[in-house]
Amino acid sequence: MAADDRFTLLRLLLAHYEELTGYLTRRLGSPGAARDVVHDTYLRLQGLETVPELSNPRAYLYRIADNIALDHLRADGRRGQRFVAEELGADRESGEPSAEDVLVQRQRLGRLAAAVDDLPPRQREVFLMHKFDGLGHAEIARRLGISRSMVEKHIMRAMAYCRDRLDP
Repeated sequence: MAADDRFTLLRLLLAHYEELTGYLTRRLGSPGAARDVVHDTYLRLQGLETVPELSNPRAYLYRIADNIALDHLRADGRRGQRFVAEELGADRESGEPSAEDVLVQRQRLGRLAAAVDDLPPRQREVFLMHKFDGLGHAEIARRLGISRSMVEKHIMRAMAYCRDRLDP
């Protein structure tokens, strides 16, 4: 397999991370399980020996994630850990998150901010330009006078570092 093919799929995963995580959260009923499946999808893409000819790489990415999600659901069923919506608090009429959920998310956000602060200066600059300013790789490369490839490397390394700090 050409390294470019796998790298293209990994870039696609990063580009659709939020969308894929949301889709899997709805499918699995748990943001944590969804993040686990996205991580497993990343690992599966990393381990591919060959990438088939793909007319729709996004659909291929979702198919891999769907298959992994199905495996997770089956494993949960075997362990007897399937929960109904009421047990998870999904029946709350107010639609407001619980105080515990708010606290957990605030702590998570604090860990993310600390992780971003700990990034090397150039990596942090590229990451913030991409994630918070919404700039594309080519625009960041042009503004900073670096290659697109280096922009992609900075973003991937920053994402991996932040992910590891959030979910050790």
